[in-house]
Amino acid sequence: MQNESRPALCCLVDGVSLHAGVAVPSGDRRRLERLCRYVARPPVASERLEASPDGRLVYRLRHRWRDGTTHLVLDPDELLQRLAVLIPPPRANLVRYHGVLAPRAALRAAITPHVAEPTPDEPRPGPRREPRAEPPAGIAPATAHDRRYSWPELMRRVFAIDVLECPDCGATLRILAAIHPPSATRAILECLELPTRPPPVAPARLAARDLDFDDDAC
Repeated sequence: MQNESRPALCCLVDGVSLHAGVAVPSGDRRRLERLCRYVARPPVASERLEASPDGRLVYRLRHRWRDGTTHLVLDPDELLQRLAVLIPPPRANLVRYHGVLAPRAALRAAITPHVAEPTPDEPRPGPRREPRAEPPAGIAPATAHDRRYSWPELMRRVFAIDVLECPDCGATLRILAAIHPPSATRAILECLELPTRPPPVAPARLAARDLDFDDDAC
């Protein structure tokens, strides 16, 4: 329920605030860049973080709190604990809709736009839209109803390369077999004079430059 003391198009529901009074026009590149910078900002500003002589970390707040607090003094483990809670769980949907925009809402189909897929003989609308490239042989073209793309299709869409194209003759590669037993894999690699063991993994180390804090940052 909207609070009367809040501005128009602003509400606070179940602890989540929503401000729908600000919009970025499609041609305003400056405001769009500002929005992207705001979304991509890190959780901690490194220029306001410094190490104290006793080994703890002091974080200078950007704005003074109501109780007068200007700095936070945390142990390194405590800081990591606070940052760890910001990491979303694996395979969690980070975009959630409420009300009529919810996935199973009965009225969702009545308010969401529907873009009809053009026929093969019909040009795609929009002067800046380039025609879709034909998928390589052996890769099924994705349709509007596909929920998942195959690995070769994803590589083609993201990196614009065909991972199934032979670098020698240009023909389409196909998977003949998937070899899982380590003994068989080792024998094939030895026959091809290729290394049979992965390179050693170096232990995680923190560079000394990452521990240097500017004493004049505060």
